[in-house]
Amino acid sequence: MSDFAIGRRRATLPPMTVLVVGATGATGRLLVQQLLARGESVRAIVRSPGGLPDDVRSHERCEVVPGAVLDLSDAELIDHTRGCAAIASCLGHTLSFRGIFGSPRRLVTQAVRRLCAAARTHAPAPPVRFVLMNTTGVRNRDLDEPISFAQKCVIGLLRALLPPHADNEQAADVLRCEVGQNDVAIEWAAVRPDGLTNEGAVTEYDVHPSPTRSAIFDAGKTSRINVAHFMAELATGDEVWEEWKGRMPVIYNRE
Repeated sequence: MSDFAIGRRRATLPPMTVLVVGATGATGRLLVQQLLARGESVRAIVRSPGGLPDDVRSHERCEVVPGAVLDLSDAELIDHTRGCAAIASCLGHTLSFRGIFGSPRRLVTQAVRRLCAAARTHAPAPPVRFVLMNTTGVRNRDLDEPISFAQKCVIGLLRALLPPHADNEQAADVLRCEVGQNDVAIEWAAVRPDGLTNEGAVTEYDVHPSPTRSAIFDAGKTSRINVAHFMAELATGDEVWEEWKGRMPVIYNRE
């Protein structure tokens, strides 16, 4: 288990450019702000630039790329990943009938796969860091994570009835299985928050290799701003990255 005390000094990489997709979402906006506050440059691919706060959109270190990530051509994605030391995805499905059941049903999976393919074309050294926002409802199949029969049944129903859950599972599997642990161009981490809450400031939080409670029957709480803080730490911090790369850390607010 790792714990994060706010304000603790950490080793960081030199200033970098981080590509963020899903930047207008509730967590994505906070991630962009966290990265800019660290002195990094951000390239944000957004369907609606107006969804970014004015101070972010006009920031000298924020480059806004209008467009839906899946509508961009392979050549455009190759261009937008050029020079990026990290890629962070906060993509998700909107909580509406169309967002849950409409197209594209594999938004996150397709975006992860295409962004990794684009980043590989640059033969980056060191490898690009890919930080994916996922969920505790997705198991890390590289580990023997215990799950009750009742939770297994509920997860099976979610997988069958709600396309976003299957999308999150498959997106994690792109990193875990297709990229794997020895890719020369891509390293990755999939962050798994529990029940998301809105808070005004970063608080202390705990990070575990696997869930410490049931995501269905005993869900914990994770503030979006803490998720954004941890994702920024992964994208920019040496020690944090070395601890969690190739893993699927679970983050909870500290009680």
